[in-house]
Amino acid sequence: MTVEAPLSRYKKNNLLIMIALLVGLGIWFYYDGHHNPDFISKHTQPDGAPDSTLSFNRKAPPFIVGAGIALGIYLAAIRGRKVVADETELRSGSATIPYSTIEKINKTYFDKKGYFVLTYTDGGQHKELRLSDRWYDNLPAVLDHIVAKIS
Repeated sequence: MTVEAPLSRYKKNNLLIMIALLVGLGIWFYYDGHHNPDFISKHTQPDGAPDSTLSFNRKAPPFIVGAGIALGIYLAAIRGRKVVADETELRSGSATIPYSTIEKINKTYFDKKGYFVLTYTDGGQHKELRLSDRWYDNLPAVLDHIVAKIS
């Protein structure tokens, strides 16, 4: 039996909100800095030079919208990410962890904070993998499956 934990709706929705916020702010700042005559006259000094607020609203929009686009690309890159616990191993991103290499599972904070830590050996080195329910949905089923396979 294979148990999967896809990328959480919490993570996706937060990224979508941030993308919309950044693009909206970029458009708003661009409008105020270039097309809103009341804003421009209010933030222009008597000698005709723009003050710091007007300068910011003229220079920042490409960077703000660019940050929104970068977050959109990041969301597209992680959209298919998931944790898969099958009969012999746990797969998370590029990490493949056979159950025989897992030394311990620290689930002390799983009920309160929603994460657990797997300690495993990989090539003679001790490594840790932290899995959080803010990143993945269906994580309790994955944890139960891993505990059942290790026990």
